[in-house]
Amino acid sequence: MKSGIIGVSGSGKTTVFEALTGNFQQSGYRGDTRIAAMRVPDPRVEVLAKMYSPQKTSFAQVEYLLPGKVAEKDGAKSGSTWTAVRDCDALIHVVRNFSGYGLVEPTPLEDVKNVDTELILTDFIVAEKRLERLKMDQKRGRKGDPEEPALLEACIATLENNSPLRRHPELAAAPQLRGFAFLSGKPLLLLFNNSDEDNLLPVEAQGVPNELSLAMRGKLEHELAQMAPEEAAEFRREFDLAAFAKDRVISKTYELLGLISFFTVGEDEVKAWTIRNGTAAIDAAETIHTDLKKGFIRAEVLAYEDLMAAGTYAAARKLGTVRLEGKDYKVKDGDILHVRFNV
Repeated sequence: MKSGIIGVSGSGKTTVFEALTGNFQQSGYRGDTRIAAMRVPDPRVEVLAKMYSPQKTSFAQVEYLLPGKVAEKDGAKSGSTWTAVRDCDALIHVVRNFSGYGLVEPTPLEDVKNVDTELILTDFIVAEKRLERLKMDQKRGRKGDPEEPALLEACIATLENNSPLRRHPELAAAPQLRGFAFLSGKPLLLLFNNSDEDNLLPVEAQGVPNELSLAMRGKLEHELAQMAPEEAAEFRREFDLAAFAKDRVISKTYELLGLISFFTVGEDEVKAWTIRNGTAAIDAAETIHTDLKKGFIRAEVLAYEDLMAAGTYAAARKLGTVRLEGKDYKVKDGDILHVRFNV
């Protein structure tokens, strides 16, 4: 899972990226695109690792991408500001909500609208060009997907109303449009970058429809990320920080994308796997290895809570909480899977 960090100039995107990832760049040019992988905190993995003492323990991972600055030539930008984040699963819009010497007062809601307008305009151009191409192909007698023109027209109508495609999930998720990776159709987290003393969402931004919102004290979190654990814990208490922003952002992103985790366990490895909620067992098996999907027979399933209640896998089996499920079984968060297959 990869999230792209976007926002207007001066919103603190670099500060937020470094606070979330611990990937600091002390000096030099900061214009290059940066990407960092982060471990998804999950105490269940740690408990399972203590139980099985595996040779290897693997947590789920998320990636954060900070687009580089777009170079300018003769006063014009060469390339698109949005190219780098087009293949991301979600967007994190960093919104300035702090004041400072020499800075104008923050206008968070205006910034949200301005960035959305850019996303909408970019998608409108892509959809319009594609629709024109399809119409030309039709005149030349070329046949394509008969549903694609109607879907593109629906996108254009939606975008003309200044409405991002993410507010129309059935349209944004249409298989025929997946290849366009529409920016305004990506799930979006509004991350309000506050001053050190402010841990609240701005009043005018509370309840923004169809997006999840989170407040973060970016500069403070950036400093905490560079401290020793003991020192950071002391500052967290002083500033009433129950959890680091990186953990809260990961949790919100999982919620935004509808993600869950299942586990595979054994003496060789305990591993957390990330899938979308509602994923069938046969597709969950494919995330482990493609051969497991090809030769899928059954999935042996044990809920994490049932394993904790039983104490051991063998005891859970005696209690009857270990189940055999077919390919259409919808995997639940915390399920421990052992896939039976034959290829």
